[in-house]
Amino acid sequence: MGTFSGIVIEGSKRARALGYPTVNIVLKEAGISGVYAAIVRIDKTIYHGAAFADPSRSLLEANVFGLTEEVYGRTVSIELKQKIRDSVRYERDELLKEAIRADVLAVREYFHV
Repeated sequence: MGTFSGIVIEGSKRARALGYPTVNIVLKEAGISGVYAAIVRIDKTIYHGAAFADPSRSLLEANVFGLTEEVYGRTVSIELKQKIRDSVRYERDELLKEAIRADVLAVREYFHV
């Protein structure tokens, strides 16, 4: 699956509005999409998270479990460990929020956290 590094950029903040803030980096590599269990490294701290690879927006975003600080402009690495599901486009925010909730639960189960 791979490890992807980049500088954290601002996104649309849609996931934040749904209660699942993310760190976002530019996704340069083609061929990956969907939701993954991920290990996120910020400086020397390692976190677990649910990552979404969106090649249509050239974006890799991760909801990082336990992250409480803003990290815009810092370099992070996101290691994709296990694919949870393929990408799905949701017409309503309520459906997206429920899908993200299920993704986070699946990733927590994967990591046993």
